[in-house]
Amino acid sequence: MSEKQTTLHIEGMSCTSCAASVEKALKTLEFVGDAQVSFAGKKAVVRYRDEEQEEDIRDRFAKVIKDAGYSLLDPVKRREEEAAHLRKERLRLTWSWILTAPLAIKMLLMMIWDIHLVPLAVGIWVDVLVSGTVIFVIGWPVIRTTLNNFKTFRFSMDALIGIGTIAAFSTGILRILGVPVLSFTDIGAMIMAINFIGNYLKLRATGRASSAIQALLELGAKTANRVNSDGTLTQVPVEALREGDRVRVLPGEKIPLDGTIESGQTAIDESMISGESVPVDKAPGDEVIGATVNQMGAVTVLISKTGEDTVLSQIVRMVEQAQGSRVPIQDAADRITGVFVPVIMVLAGLTFALWMIFPQMGGQLLAWADGFLPWISLGIPPASQALSAAIAVLVIACPCALGLATPTALMVGMGKGAESGILIRNGEAIQVAKNLTTVVFDKTGTLTAGRPRLTLIQGRSEDGRSVYEVGFSGDGSVQGDSHGGAFHSLVGMLHALESHSEHPLAKALVQDLAGVVDGTAEELGETRVIPGRGIRGTLGRTASSVAAGSRRFMEELGVESREFEAFAQAEEKLSSQGHTLVYVVRDGSLLGLAALADTVRQDARDGIAALHAMGIQTVMLTGDNHRAGEHIARGAGIDLVFAELLPQDKIQKIRELQARGEQVAMVGDGINDAPALKQAQVGIAVGTGTDIAIEAADITLMSNSLAGVARSIEISIKTFAKIRGNLFWAFMYNVVAIPLAISGMLHPVVAEIAMALSSITVVVNSLHLARKIEERPGRQRRTG
Repeated sequence: MSEKQTTLHIEGMSCTSCAASVEKALKTLEFVGDAQVSFAGKKAVVRYRDEEQEEDIRDRFAKVIKDAGYSLLDPVKRREEEAAHLRKERLRLTWSWILTAPLAIKMLLMMIWDIHLVPLAVGIWVDVLVSGTVIFVIGWPVIRTTLNNFKTFRFSMDALIGIGTIAAFSTGILRILGVPVLSFTDIGAMIMAINFIGNYLKLRATGRASSAIQALLELGAKTANRVNSDGTLTQVPVEALREGDRVRVLPGEKIPLDGTIESGQTAIDESMISGESVPVDKAPGDEVIGATVNQMGAVTVLISKTGEDTVLSQIVRMVEQAQGSRVPIQDAADRITGVFVPVIMVLAGLTFALWMIFPQMGGQLLAWADGFLPWISLGIPPASQALSAAIAVLVIACPCALGLATPTALMVGMGKGAESGILIRNGEAIQVAKNLTTVVFDKTGTLTAGRPRLTLIQGRSEDGRSVYEVGFSGDGSVQGDSHGGAFHSLVGMLHALESHSEHPLAKALVQDLAGVVDGTAEELGETRVIPGRGIRGTLGRTASSVAAGSRRFMEELGVESREFEAFAQAEEKLSSQGHTLVYVVRDGSLLGLAALADTVRQDARDGIAALHAMGIQTVMLTGDNHRAGEHIARGAGIDLVFAELLPQDKIQKIRELQARGEQVAMVGDGINDAPALKQAQVGIAVGTGTDIAIEAADITLMSNSLAGVARSIEISIKTFAKIRGNLFWAFMYNVVAIPLAISGMLHPVVAEIAMALSSITVVVNSLHLARKIEERPGRQRRTG
């Protein structure tokens, strides 16, 4: 029996205690293996055994969620249902204050100026009718959740608000029945109305925190020009496209879905995927990604992926899953909020009892505070003061700020990372990355280009008395003087020979020499490729015998040892640096050699320098020989090199670094890097690498730029700092506020306002993280 995973989108949760209630409810289902519910993400990730039909399982999920007091959203109509819920909450907020505002004005006029708008006997009936409407009609979702909590004994923040407002409302009923207590009925309506303000603002704010996903979804094209069988174009919605369809994309339009260019050449702006602003040249056969922008020429694209299989959909799914993941520091907060509500209910009961038993002590405390706390009321009946303090404890202690501290910061940090082409795939990486001391790099394809490039050509001068040398840059262009006819003759002959070979080194030479031999290419007659050795042929113009290949091949062709003497020094130096040498000979005479190597990527040095500025040591792991590895390391600015390693040796080196106390991140892109990515505290995959490496990583760089390594660590550090700050202030708020409420120094309305403001403050503070991430200060590099 297989295990499956699904994501459920839930509406109606107002705090992490609500999320805990939903989580416990889902785990009561016998076929559910695990469930994790995110309040900020408004979703649950559930692993379950597929014992029943999918429709039946979803119905059972919906039932237990509804029984807990919340709603399961339709995955297809989720966005519309979320928008409808926000409109409904705005309507609740509006009507609650239309009814509550007159009560508040009446109460203030009576308390401050002793002005009675209506007789007391009538006023109590007005309070009960209006407050009852606000609490039990408009506020019914809160009351329903409270009642459900008592049925299941799983209490949420709504239970504290519900109990507090019901207790306040009951004083009006008692007053009508002749019991000598002050009426807090209108205060109950105010608490409920203020609660709606907090809920609505939190919904808006958490919506902004998760706006990265919505922004990603909106990046996609809405329509496409589908190519019909007769060559005509029909504009259709993107949803109507199927795999195998052909679409025409004009300059300035978005690529509708993932596919391959069939005809046309252009440059594509892929910044929405990679974060890189420079357009990427595309030609027939090149893959393109949906939602990227065609910058130049018109192209025809063969659609290869649709729906959930597209890169954009996968990114959205990864960001959603990451934003709902947990950070280890959150576990402590979750354990506290899990028992917080029941503890506060008991504490409120004890507060009521203490005020009833020791009213004189409370009266002395209030008399001391009366001079600077204008809402303190002296001389009211003990039962009324006890009830006021108990209600204040209930509403001030809601752990909403504590529950919002971590998920809102995670959503902002991960969303901001996604905008930069950095996918932080789990919350734990955020906490671990702040302590990194060492970043380990794989060499091939990570620090280097991953394919051989022509770096140098040496050849005999035209008179044969000297040797010239011509360097090549990473893009194949000549550096310095090209030394005239002898050089052009050599490269023309080399280009002509290698054009007839399919070997990777031959392809690299042909590509890098294409611009140099323009108009000077030699015409060849018959050619013959000798696998593992090289290629030989004849010049069509002079019938000379020519060949290109390894030194061993040259010796097999009868080239004498003295022919190599002029190139011996370069041969030793280049071979020690990991270069592959291709010799060129004509009629038994050695004309020169070409050196190829996997060169350091142009962005590698800047990326390494950024890590050094943060105080992080850099290490390179490679299977190459030591001298070749050290040459690449010097070019990139790497601190430490381990060479001649097998894949299993890479894991051992990471373990050795960890045993020395280093906190290690591993950066790689190949299948053989996956075990090392898992072994490191943080695995970082370059997005142009293999799917296996990306799946094994904690962080994925959608761009192949190594600048993203330092950037991802900076985002992690700043996000965790914001989480830690949020948790500190949330804890401090409760530490300070609860004793004030117990002492009777907090009016219930003031307590509710403070509670709402604390939650809003945490969310706004998290939103400020987006601005902090834009700042790029580095740390001083360690010495010693």
